[in-house]
Amino acid sequence: DPTLPAHARAADLLARMSTEEKTAQLSSVWLGSDTEGAEVAPGQHAYADRSAALDALLPHGVGQLTRPFGTVPVAPAEGAARLAEVQRTIRTGNRFALPAIAHEECLTGFTAWQATVFPTPLAWGATFDPELITEMAQAIGTSMRAVGIHQGLAPVLDVVRDPRWGRTEETIGEDPYLVGTVGSAYVRGLEAAGIVATLKHFAGYSASRAARNHAPASLGPRELADVILPPFEMAIRDGGARSVMPAYNDIDGLPAHAHAGLLTQILREQWEFTGTVVSDYYGVSLLEEAHRVADGESRAARLALAAGVDVELPAARCFDPADPLPEDLLDRAALRVLTQKCELGLLDPDVGPVAD
Repeated sequence: DPTLPAHARAADLLARMSTEEKTAQLSSVWLGSDTEGAEVAPGQHAYADRSAALDALLPHGVGQLTRPFGTVPVAPAEGAARLAEVQRTIRTGNRFALPAIAHEECLTGFTAWQATVFPTPLAWGATFDPELITEMAQAIGTSMRAVGIHQGLAPVLDVVRDPRWGRTEETIGEDPYLVGTVGSAYVRGLEAAGIVATLKHFAGYSASRAARNHAPASLGPRELADVILPPFEMAIRDGGARSVMPAYNDIDGLPAHAHAGLLTQILREQWEFTGTVVSDYYGVSLLEEAHRVADGESRAARLALAAGVDVELPAARCFDPADPLPEDLLDRAALRVLTQKCELGLLDPDVGPVAD
């Protein structure tokens, strides 16, 4: 019923769904993921053949489509047509005719062939001009929305703690207030274009020991509260961000993808965030294979889901429709996903593959 609020429509749909259909809404598919070239995500080659295929998920539905433009060079018109065809396949494959949310990277512009490249986030911070950054982000979001993308995996709100960190170029700077102000401006622009902004990496990724990627973060509660977290809170409260991505690192031995203190107590209860939490690429799998806090894919899925992760990216490996998850946690996550799909117009009967 399109006259009802998004949450009510999503709840009505959820009540009609099977366990497999709910779980499928927490899944993702990475079409065209190349196992021959260089990896663009940790473990990509190792996990690609162990992730759910589109055909296997189709009867139940698909939550997300991973980078339909950004994995290999594709002309914009060809990419839009291909994405529209995949969405038609997904809609006709499940009984509720639900399409997937398609996401892309977009930090310095829509990361696709022939798309405009904008300055690095370090340059955003150097401008001290939030209005300009909002204008830039809205232009980025408009180009994405025009070809059928719904969600952007940006901005990076990690506060620089050590310039040796290899992803410093993706950050806005070392001052939490500047990062939060400029980052919120980017979020407002992306969201104004109809794209779901995704805050990353929550939290402490840039504070890793010796500035090593994926290394533990030795953070006390005061540094976490005063330096690391403010940009995320600002981008949610002031920017209106609708998605958050946990970090690869752990804090005091607890991985962010299994950190209920971060993903539920702070994010949901204190900040009253109502959007979706999407895993970093293979972040749920890394609970088993890197952090060693789970003794299998099923246990990793349960840890992440209980902590507050709603969607497994970039491909479904641990969130398996054939492996029933705890019903209360499954319903909680699926309701968030369906509510966001409703807000994007994807539950409407006349939804098209490409936005107007």
